[in-house]
Amino acid sequence: MVRSVAKILQRRLQALYGLEDAPCVSDYVTLAAPGEREQLLLRQFEEDEVELRLVVPDCPLREALVPSLLSDSYLQVVEGVSHFVLVAERIRVGRPTSQLELELQAEVDKLVLVQHCLQALPQDQSQPHHRSQNLHHKLYGQVRFLHPPGSEQGDRYRLANRLAARFTRQLGRLSVGERRNLLRRFYRMNLSEKIRLAEAA
Repeated sequence: MVRSVAKILQRRLQALYGLEDAPCVSDYVTLAAPGEREQLLLRQFEEDEVELRLVVPDCPLREALVPSLLSDSYLQVVEGVSHFVLVAERIRVGRPTSQLELELQAEVDKLVLVQHCLQALPQDQSQPHHRSQNLHHKLYGQVRFLHPPGSEQGDRYRLANRLAARFTRQLGRLSVGERRNLLRRFYRMNLSEKIRLAEAA
């Protein structure tokens, strides 16, 4: 089931950012063992040969169709697919990426994908706690970090969260067209440019 969810998320991200088709993520998905967290495993053999494997927890299809549930398993799959799509795109265009950029882009993608699905709901199904401001707070304010501050991973996740929170806060003030253009421009920036844009928000 999680492979179907991953395919849906990949299609949404590629459409959102205007990306060329990448290898189908479902071909690279491995189900996580109980208690195991999402991770993208990457191994480079030669200059032009890369092996990818995406490890994600199982996620029922209903959680992808109604992401307002914001389940941990759904958000882990979003994060993993975001990592996969960005790495595939960077390989395609011959550009590097980094762990911080992967985490920052995934934090942005979480909000954008959930908002996209909620906007498709009938108006009478949209509850107050699903509104943009509350969703933003849930994703960036009520987060619990697994790694302590001062650790490499802990500091990286906290920085990615803070930068994504600043950048995405401005999206709600933009028209649909301006929002799409800004997101696509952000996606194609390098990490330094993304940080500068987020810090200026």
